[in-house]
Amino acid sequence: MSESPVRVVLVDDHDLIRQGLAASFTLEPQTEVVGTAGSVAAALEVCEETRPDAVVTDLQLPDGTGLDIVRRLRKDHPDIGLVVLTMHSGDDQIFAAMEAGASGFVGKDAPATEVVRATIHAAASPKTFLSSGLAAAMMRRGAAESTRLSDREHEVLLLLADGLGSGAIGQELYMSESTVKSHIGRIYQKLGANNRAQALVTAMRIGLLTSVRQA
Repeated sequence: MSESPVRVVLVDDHDLIRQGLAASFTLEPQTEVVGTAGSVAAALEVCEETRPDAVVTDLQLPDGTGLDIVRRLRKDHPDIGLVVLTMHSGDDQIFAAMEAGASGFVGKDAPATEVVRATIHAAASPKTFLSSGLAAAMMRRGAAESTRLSDREHEVLLLLADGLGSGAIGQELYMSESTVKSHIGRIYQKLGANNRAQALVTAMRIGLLTSVRQA
């Protein structure tokens, strides 16, 4: 017996974009569009009526932002997949989406198939933040090459992305907590970060990470 398709609500204030996204999701047998909306208020109403598995929302909406939807739905429905679309894919936008509780972040310049894949991923792993986009990934490769982490630093970074603290990382890698903190300090320095969240956002932006486990 086949699994049920991922039930999706699409949110964008441009009707043509909503229709285009809906057409792309219709081509994917793993998904089913159960509702669309053009504003924050309408999106929340549709979601309460349809109880989707995932929501794809534009960042800019006439009565607020997609992050307003993300915060509300993450609070009321912790297991829902939440994907944010935007024309701007800078660190600030990615960090804001992560802070709000989004499951994924996709640039509007990414292929529609990438949006569909990110949405399926978000429904399956709603608490794992994924920064997606084929074009962005190609641009990130050069930046990643210029930020060299040692093998051990990269292991620590991966465990930071899994949500582990310095003590737990030390146990995992058989190192003292002070040694782990030294590695974390060097990672922050190389990534130009002041804290874990900034380090993880930058690491995703330059291709050192593809996803981050959220608390």
